[in-house]
Amino acid sequence: MIVSRSIRGIRRIIQAVKKKGQVIGFVPTMGALHEGHLSLVRAARKQTDYVVVSIFVNPTQFGSGEDFRKYPRTFSYDKELLEKERVNLLFYPDVKTMYTEDFSTYVEEISLSKYLCGKSRPGHFRGVCTVVAKLFNIIQPDVAYFGQKDYQQAQIIKRMVADLNFPIRIKVMPIVRHKDGLAMSSRNQYLASNERKVAPVLFEALSLGKRLIKEGHKDASFIKEKMVEHIKKKCRSARIDYVSVVDHKKLVDVKVVKGKVLLALAVYIGRARLIDNMLVSARKRKMNDRQEN
Repeated sequence: MIVSRSIRGIRRIIQAVKKKGQVIGFVPTMGALHEGHLSLVRAARKQTDYVVVSIFVNPTQFGSGEDFRKYPRTFSYDKELLEKERVNLLFYPDVKTMYTEDFSTYVEEISLSKYLCGKSRPGHFRGVCTVVAKLFNIIQPDVAYFGQKDYQQAQIIKRMVADLNFPIRIKVMPIVRHKDGLAMSSRNQYLASNERKVAPVLFEALSLGKRLIKEGHKDASFIKEKMVEHIKKKCRSARIDYVSVVDHKKLVDVKVVKGKVLLALAVYIGRARLIDNMLVSARKRKMNDRQEN
């Protein structure tokens, strides 16, 4: 595995790869790698010829008072994992490489970014779009891989790629979970042992919402209320940022569940802000049901 911290070095390598006609798969990360990240790497390894991973803790997507300085940085361990996965190229730039002192150009998506995490983290997705656009420009991948756990982020990146005509396919891969249902996340490292024990309550709440929808409940307010009740009952110290039932494409709140929706939540457990989601399709009404109404 080649490791480079230089944009010029990366471009020289990528140029040679493209001359060979190889398909480049790219997995952007902020490090502190876990099985969720590695599932993306394995998909890229299987589906493309040349796999590039980036590790960069991007300061522009962290707001004031957020955990940029405390975000886990485990480069040596991450490098070993990526070598075992037979990654071809690792891009590991520092902040000065990605953002010069006079940097003043940003990329912003203004529709999908208004909802869910965008409400409580203003500027977050502007930082995400900017750094991903820069990484796409530097690495020029054919296919880029993102996880469904960051569902909103993946949808925003897909919109950015379409709107700005990047010649890149975006693949969104399934959430990888621990055996107890907790979605794998680098921020799980923040959880104390007692907090880790109750953290699966997020998955439980999503599963409850899914069950209610499958049973035929259509009132989004009722579904959200039951999900919040479950979280509060199991973890009284939890601080809920949002629990939402939204249109799976537009990310706007729905009042009545129809077709496919996204159940999404963000909850603070201790100092860890954890997000999770679940796509659910409402049960179609049978002919007998319609005749009875």
